[in-house]
Amino acid sequence: MEINANPALVTGGGSGLGEATARRLAQCGAQVAVLDIDTEGAQRVAADIGGIALRCDVTSEADAASAIEMAKSVYGPARILVNCAGVVAAARVLGRAGPMPLAEFHKTITVNLVGSFNMLRLAAHEMQTLDPLDSGERGVAISTASIAAYEGQIGQAAYAASKGGIVAMTLPIAREMARVGIRVLAIAPGLFDTPLLQGLPGDVSQVLSETTPFPNRLGQPDEFAQLAQSMIENPYLNGEVIRLDGALRMAPE
Repeated sequence: MEINANPALVTGGGSGLGEATARRLAQCGAQVAVLDIDTEGAQRVAADIGGIALRCDVTSEADAASAIEMAKSVYGPARILVNCAGVVAAARVLGRAGPMPLAEFHKTITVNLVGSFNMLRLAAHEMQTLDPLDSGERGVAISTASIAAYEGQIGQAAYAASKGGIVAMTLPIAREMARVGIRVLAIAPGLFDTPLLQGLPGDVSQVLSETTPFPNRLGQPDEFAQLAQSMIENPYLNGEVIRLDGALRMAPE
């Protein structure tokens, strides 16, 4: 699908992977709606790229529907959705203070998995109303998984489960959406230089970066965005989850 002049929704667009994706899509000519619960971050990015900023809690049906409708009123129904909104959780199932709080597990699943599904189903509902392009496509939806879906470390039960759910739902949704010409994909990034990773204590991010075989560094957000661009532009890519990790396979802890 050609990106130029097509409306796009990017969740988590106020920082990190979402910000880089919003910026790259805008550079390619897309009309970008930057969705984020962080309104200040969304407004900053939208102002830079000439897009619009919309507050959106992806876990809320009403919030997500409202944001999609507002974007539609400005640009028309989106043909592109990139789900980058998410949270990182680290807690052992059996911690020193007792079992992992159920609320923490629930929150991680709700934001990362349910939130991605919520945006995908609502965006796809609008995409199916569009006229097909010459390629037969009506839209493309990309969600963000993680290599933790495959090699979750100790303390990542909630996070790995949430990202594993994204991996598992990509193919069945792609098969269902095929009849209306909507491609469904996911990216499973490794260790990326984002605010979430930068928030780790001490030199943890430096130590983690040295575990990546090659390139021996953290991934750059624009490298994620570059892959998202390629996935949107390649009409034969569908139902796939692509790892972007510098050949990293995470150790147990």
